[in-house]
Amino acid sequence: MTGHRFLLAGTTLAAMPSGALWWADHALLAVSDLHLGRSDRIARRGGTLLPPYEVAETLTRLDADISRTSARVVLCLGDSFDDLAAAELSEDHRLWLTRLMAGRRWIWIEGNHDPGPVDLPGEHLRDLTLGPLVFRHVAEPAARGEISGHYHPKARIAGAFRPAFLIDAARVILPAYGAFTGGMEATRPPLCHLMMPGAIAWLTGPTPCALPLKGR
Repeated sequence: MTGHRFLLAGTTLAAMPSGALWWADHALLAVSDLHLGRSDRIARRGGTLLPPYEVAETLTRLDADISRTSARVVLCLGDSFDDLAAAELSEDHRLWLTRLMAGRRWIWIEGNHDPGPVDLPGEHLRDLTLGPLVFRHVAEPAARGEISGHYHPKARIAGAFRPAFLIDAARVILPAYGAFTGGMEATRPPLCHLMMPGAIAWLTGPTPCALPLKGR
């Protein structure tokens, strides 16, 4: 499996080009900020319309990552749906998601957009501590061994922004996994204040690469 391998709290993790995080020792695949139903939520509120296939695009990528890794645990790090109404998936998408969940442990972490899709199976938690690592939606400045999401970090290369993992000795902040989710530049507060000196941005996509975080 291609990706960027690194150590956090003595554990070996891998950032994947798709934006997922892989913890091989626990066969655990973590993704953050799926924002399923985003186009529906924006349409309901009269905003600029997004392509209506974002749910299918996100589930296609998740399906491929689960198949690629044979993950036994899938951990969704919050904002899995764009709001509670968006959790009302179409029947086809609900069946697709239910199929992905079958036979594996599936954990929904509470986000700021949704308290977790409580009408779907799986475990519903505010955060999760597993070994030396803690998984939550929003980073806490004093935390160590922390894996979070929320900020949708992105970094610029060759004049264009790409979603990025932010990685330092204390934490990793995952990029948004969902399609059409936008992002926050990694050099802006609060991201630049959360990350320690020596932090990197690992840019996702077909040609992933690592860049030092300026000013860190």
